[in-house]
Amino acid sequence: MNEDERLKKLVQEQYGKIANQDKSANAASCCGGTEVSAEVYNIMMDEYNGLEGYNPEADLGLGCGLPTQFAHIEKGDTVIDLGSGAGNDCFVARHETGESGKVIGIDFTEQMINKARENAEKLGFNNVEFRYGDIENMPVSDDVADVIVSNCVLNLVPNKPAVINDIFRVLKPGGHFSISDIVLKGELPEALRKDAEMYAGCVAGAIQKDDYLEHIRKAGFTEITVQKEKPIVIPDDILKHYLSAEELEMFKNQEIGIVSVTVYAEKPGEKLSEKKKVSLAELNEGCTPGGGCC
Repeated sequence: MNEDERLKKLVQEQYGKIANQDKSANAASCCGGTEVSAEVYNIMMDEYNGLEGYNPEADLGLGCGLPTQFAHIEKGDTVIDLGSGAGNDCFVARHETGESGKVIGIDFTEQMINKARENAEKLGFNNVEFRYGDIENMPVSDDVADVIVSNCVLNLVPNKPAVINDIFRVLKPGGHFSISDIVLKGELPEALRKDAEMYAGCVAGAIQKDDYLEHIRKAGFTEITVQKEKPIVIPDDILKHYLSAEELEMFKNQEIGIVSVTVYAEKPGEKLSEKKKVSLAELNEGCTPGGGCC
């Protein structure tokens, strides 16, 4: 097993346990992956309470932003959520896309998929589905999604360029994504960077902000915009498990930036508006092969 496979296995195991944890335990740690902090609550996450479609049972407190709030989802859109967990962002997206749209959640943790499906059944949503799969190679055809969202997930993936390239593949021309993630400004101490628990807790798997944006640019995306940025402060009672008192002081004095960013980008091409789709459907209605109208 190579290092990438080992880290994926670690994340699968950790998030399988998290699926059955209480939200308060997840929200008071780093993406649910580390020991609970006594110093603060909601280290990473933003509050969903003001968003239409929010369902508390699907919120495990694992996010680091509100990507669906910035995703410009329209009625009838097909939306894909990467690392969909218990379905939280999928259900918010479903409110935006309506009954005429479709929402697909992808996760590689079976416990999360099962929990999300149970939640969708309780809500009676027939146009929300959850697929088991790796977001480096999504179980989705090319050019399917109008919008892709993700919340605090790419930092858990060892091969981030592979995910970003697959996002490009799956989006329709003119489609876009809005993704919240953890990135760095400056180098993490070695003890944090190498610790397996901190990897599952999002921080150790994060990369430099400039590198993150460059991967997006290299994949072919345009209109790359940081929609929101906020600092993430890891409390001392978590850090002390990884750093000595001297290392902790150095860490603070160096002002290492651990930040949550929500990034928007577009796949080049023209997206058909709903009005255009209706016009084309009317134009082609009753068309027969050889009739000159198809």
